[in-house]
Amino acid sequence: MTTDFKSIPIIDVGPLVAKVDDLKMGQDPSVREVIKQLDQACRETGFFYLKGHGVPQSLMNEVKDVTHKFFHLPLNEKLKIKMTPNTGYRGYQKIKENITKGVPDLQEAIDYYREVKRGMYGSLGEILEGCNQWPNEPANFKASMEEYIRLCTDLSRKIMRGIALALGGSADELEGEKGGDPFWVVRLIGYPGKPAAIPQNNDIGCGIHTDYGLLTLINQDDRITALEVKNLSGEWVPATPIPGTFVCNIGDMLKIWSNGTYEATLHRVINNSPKYRVCVAYFYEPNFDTLVGPLEMCVEKNGGARLNQKAVYGEHLVNKRLFTQWRVESCKIRVEVLEKGNSETEREEIFGWNRGREGSKRCFVEVVRLLEIVDSPTPNNMVE
Repeated sequence: MTTDFKSIPIIDVGPLVAKVDDLKMGQDPSVREVIKQLDQACRETGFFYLKGHGVPQSLMNEVKDVTHKFFHLPLNEKLKIKMTPNTGYRGYQKIKENITKGVPDLQEAIDYYREVKRGMYGSLGEILEGCNQWPNEPANFKASMEEYIRLCTDLSRKIMRGIALALGGSADELEGEKGGDPFWVVRLIGYPGKPAAIPQNNDIGCGIHTDYGLLTLINQDDRITALEVKNLSGEWVPATPIPGTFVCNIGDMLKIWSNGTYEATLHRVINNSPKYRVCVAYFYEPNFDTLVGPLEMCVEKNGGARLNQKAVYGEHLVNKRLFTQWRVESCKIRVEVLEKGNSETEREEIFGWNRGREGSKRCFVEVVRLLEIVDSPTPNNMVE
């Protein structure tokens, strides 16, 4: 459970990173200290800074630089990689096309997923099948991002091995069928600056939310404080940028695996700076098709009390990321359906959400088509 923390802890994970594949790493005093700090941070704040992580600061700066350059391109250039259903919901979103809890966010973004080949996850992954869209400019964009994603995936695996030990399991407790073939998501986000002539009015760059995977690595612009984390008393604690560090936070799937021992913490983004801010957010996830439920070792440590939550990760991702617009834009959709003069049977087909996965997908495709007609925005709850 989160506490009334007033600041976000800094953890030097260097010893863990250096010895993560040593079978005896749990016996090393320096590694044990890192594990202790990870456990405390996951219990008390759900957020922590990572230093000593091994990802070159030059690369961290480079991916932010190319992100800045892309977002400063003319709109017609950015729309060449526009997000659509045909791209598996990968690509560019214009400002205010992203929605958090029904409210458009003051941001633009590009979404990338681990690529899903046809039939890779059966019907579960069908809606995300496709390849990532890479812009032609900046020229080094794709190469920089792919190397960055590779290193973030490796770092996240190492952090998860430390967290597995913190929970009382073996280092590979959360690998194999649980997370040995991890899914990942990357979201590049741009937050417009506030003109100096406009007084501070706390425009929401990203609304209040928790992340829904395992771990998030946030690489944010230096010298612009915009990310805020909510403590138990309801106070907003700033995640002030520290050059060369990641801000790391845990998500809903880790809360479930830990049986509620670790809590996914609410956070938001408000850019009151006059400067344009970017964030490169990397999300490390379980295996796409794994069933996530409370780990038995965590249930035992809680005296047998079991968190009444479980989810197939891929279903959770699709429902949270794509199907949310059923609720957000339901009024617009219904108006459009009525204006089209659909029969009662056709309307029942369009809104018959409880027809199983395939029926739901057909309904969703129709919803997307109608949303595109009325130029409605697309929701997303994975933003920093």
